[in-house]
Amino acid sequence: MDHTDQEYQANLTQMRANILQMAGLVEEMISGAVRSLVERDPNKAADVIAMDARVNALELDIDGLGVLILARWQPMASDLRFVTLAFKMVTDLERIGDLAVNISERAGDLSQAKESWRMEEISAMAEIARGMTHNAIDAFLDGDVERARNVIDRDDDVDRLYEEAFGSILEIMIADPDRVHIGVHALSVAKWIERIADHATNLAEQVIFMIEGKDIRHGGELVS
Repeated sequence: MDHTDQEYQANLTQMRANILQMAGLVEEMISGAVRSLVERDPNKAADVIAMDARVNALELDIDGLGVLILARWQPMASDLRFVTLAFKMVTDLERIGDLAVNISERAGDLSQAKESWRMEEISAMAEIARGMTHNAIDAFLDGDVERARNVIDRDDDVDRLYEEAFGSILEIMIADPDRVHIGVHALSVAKWIERIADHATNLAEQVIFMIEGKDIRHGGELVS
């Protein structure tokens, strides 16, 4: 392997490492955001918000490496698919980080509420969404279609929990109009977690497209 090949492989390896680091930070942000709600801990919320800058910086680094690889080496076949898909993957990861920040910013308002506002369902949703994100990235890096399909299947569990939480919170708001303001925050949190799961599903769908060439987005058929 000559120097040029070594540099090419080093940049690909660095890109993979940065994606893993970015995904790990995003997972930590999801967990931290929900802990800040459940434990009513503003310090945890502040930690999550501070981590967003690191996620954004990694997104820029990954994009920069991808542009460098495409411009200098013009990769073919699997390397080309990896780089081009990485651009999309980091966009979803960055948006997941933003949603975790949104959740953390609501922690202060919800900490003033006497009731838990369906934190059991919200915590369960978040744990599934975090696992979906983790598994989607592993599927991408390992080329694992089956794991990607499992991620997509888990989205139904998040949707079910979201519907349960939405209905319960809405009942509380209807029964006591004085609690509507806090209830709106709780509904927002549940919705943001549901959107995190949607982004993880996007990641998994992109993995399937990369490996099998099947575009299952927007209602396309997912063949089991």
